[in-house]
Amino acid sequence: MKYAMVIPDGAADVPLKELNGRTALQAADIPNMDWVAANGKCGSVRTVPPNMPCGSDVAIMSVLGYDPKKFYTGRAPLEAAAQGLKIAPDEWVFRCNLVTIVDGMMEDYSAGHISTEEAGGLVEELNRMLGGHHVKFYRGVGYRHLMTFKGDCDLKTTPPHDIIGQPIQPHLPAGMGADYIRTLIERSAAPLAEHEINTVRRDLGENPATNIWLWGQGKMPQLPPFAERFGLNGAAITAVDLVRGLAKLIGWEVIEVPGATGYIDTDYAGKGAAAVEALDRLDLVCVHVEAPDECGHNADARAKVQAIEQIDRHVVGPVLERLKAEADGWRILVMPDHPTPCTARTHTPDPVPFAIAGKRIEGVLAKPFNEQTADESDFHIDRGHEMMEYFLTVR
Repeated sequence: MKYAMVIPDGAADVPLKELNGRTALQAADIPNMDWVAANGKCGSVRTVPPNMPCGSDVAIMSVLGYDPKKFYTGRAPLEAAAQGLKIAPDEWVFRCNLVTIVDGMMEDYSAGHISTEEAGGLVEELNRMLGGHHVKFYRGVGYRHLMTFKGDCDLKTTPPHDIIGQPIQPHLPAGMGADYIRTLIERSAAPLAEHEINTVRRDLGENPATNIWLWGQGKMPQLPPFAERFGLNGAAITAVDLVRGLAKLIGWEVIEVPGATGYIDTDYAGKGAAAVEALDRLDLVCVHVEAPDECGHNADARAKVQAIEQIDRHVVGPVLERLKAEADGWRILVMPDHPTPCTARTHTPDPVPFAIAGKRIEGVLAKPFNEQTADESDFHIDRGHEMMEYFLTVR
């Protein structure tokens, strides 16, 4: 058996006025996802347990078959695993966004989607000006970076994409150790403001990186290997470090696609081709595409529709064609990790639609892949981490 998973991150939505009362999935031309839904089994799954952070870290941990209530320690440690960082037991890892704050308001959680090359120079400067024995900054991708901290803390932090257009003051870190972490956010303003990279960005009319924003902290988790649990090897294709980190922690291969960006300009076809090639030698391949999520955060419904269509055409289509040639049987699962409604501009904990097709999978609804079809189904999984076992073992 061959297995493929496609995760269009944040694709689930609510009916939108600009799409004539349709969701992005309903408005999109997605013949391949629709084929999976019409020829397989549809339903909904709750990937974010009650009272847990509604992020891709929690949701994708569920999708990969691991109970977040048991294994989740924070988002940043997963990204540290992706980078292969050696984190000491007494170190905390923080996600460190480069953000744009204007007059005390969170203007932009990504500093204008600053490039990795530009960000690298800024992270180097932060290490020079703010780093030391207790604090170190690590370059990531685009606006997404990491910071390690040696010390005691028990903090509540907020993702910057959850407070776009809002005052930052009520959302600054709170709890034990918060004063020091807040000071780092404040002190980051001076070296960033004076850096030539930000000077050029301002001259070009682009959002500068005015500050760092620290959140998603945690210590390194221990996850049992996927192969021991399910008897299958696997790989992830993604441009997002938290997914890379989860994959490495469960013993999967991480396949890099040179044109994968984690944004709407990602190389969809490259990801699809890599998945097709990987299926020749692996049991399970998981393709994660961040683009719909970014569109949701940006409240760009039409771009979200286009991103979903690109995933359908260049990822689901080629993967489905490859699977249909598999003599020993196959299955494919298509599901977002969480909704990112364009109206909310952030993640919500609502259940997401899923569709499974392949060997011994039978459904009762021959309808397109979308939220309405999922709601009409009689199959709803309340604990998201059980989805993987159903996908792999149902007879």
